[in-house]
Amino acid sequence: MELHDVWFVLIAVLWTGYFFLEGFDFGIGVLTKLLARDRSERRVLINTIGPVWDGNEVWLLSAGGATFAAFPEWYATLFSGFYLPLLLILICLIVRGVAFEYRVKRPEERWQRNWEHAIFWCSLLPAFLWGVAFGNIVRGVQIDAHKEYVGSVLDLLNPYALLGGLVTLTLFTFHGAVFASLKTLGGIRERARRTATVLGLVTAVLAVVFLGWTQLDKGDTASLVAMAVAVVALVAGLVMNHRGREGWSFAFSGVTIVAAVAMLFLTLFPNVMPSSLNESWNLTVANASSSAYTLKIMTWCAGIATPVVLLYQGWTYWVFRKRIGTQHIADAH
Repeated sequence: MELHDVWFVLIAVLWTGYFFLEGFDFGIGVLTKLLARDRSERRVLINTIGPVWDGNEVWLLSAGGATFAAFPEWYATLFSGFYLPLLLILICLIVRGVAFEYRVKRPEERWQRNWEHAIFWCSLLPAFLWGVAFGNIVRGVQIDAHKEYVGSVLDLLNPYALLGGLVTLTLFTFHGAVFASLKTLGGIRERARRTATVLGLVTAVLAVVFLGWTQLDKGDTASLVAMAVAVVALVAGLVMNHRGREGWSFAFSGVTIVAAVAMLFLTLFPNVMPSSLNESWNLTVANASSSAYTLKIMTWCAGIATPVVLLYQGWTYWVFRKRIGTQHIADAH
């Protein structure tokens, strides 16, 4: 296996880790409006991700940085062609982070309510737009012979990509509902389980259509196996949620995300960004990658730094593993 193939796999792993962790993160943000009944319950939901949300976003920075260094042609075409949606995602992530920190800086109801609106919308929009972006990457976009995107923003809003956006939005919200049931106490825990059931059923329908469409259009045996794992894991997550086995339900919802993202990358390889104009203009792992020396240095750096980051993040989740409820929220909130 060539180093550019290795880095394609590593970037796929980084995106998978980001969607697994930030997925329930986004889901909790959406559920602050759908699940919580009052300000104390919204605070409970926010506190479930309070110690970890910023660490989850490190995976996005790593994926973007690795793409820039390992596949500069892919990075340049992707970020120039998808400039507006990616800028919107970036703005949402910035505002969302500020909202988490600033919401409780003042006691006025209007102040806190406005930041809660920001958390909701700045969680919902990225969850949807990431699906649209990856749907377009897999489907193929208008790339010319000079490796430049020549389409428009409206070209990105095609039925396949929009369906992908709905899948990521519902799947992440389902993932967040299961996480909420795993991390909370009392009435909000029970409502989270009921909400997860509804969201899981909706997700199952949308995901089967989207993944089936992907398989029929670009799939092979490996992607079919990944699709089967995703569907079975989603069903298993719903069953475990119904039985009140929240830990197992969360594990299976995570497997669903991992398998679904793996399927998309399997259908993509050896391309990194197909051209819908001419297959000979596809960006591939070979023609879009950096030099072998650059990839070699990156491999050594990743091999040293990655275990440290994983150990630290795992320790963070272990420290903040206990459930919380409204009884843990101070009256000032």
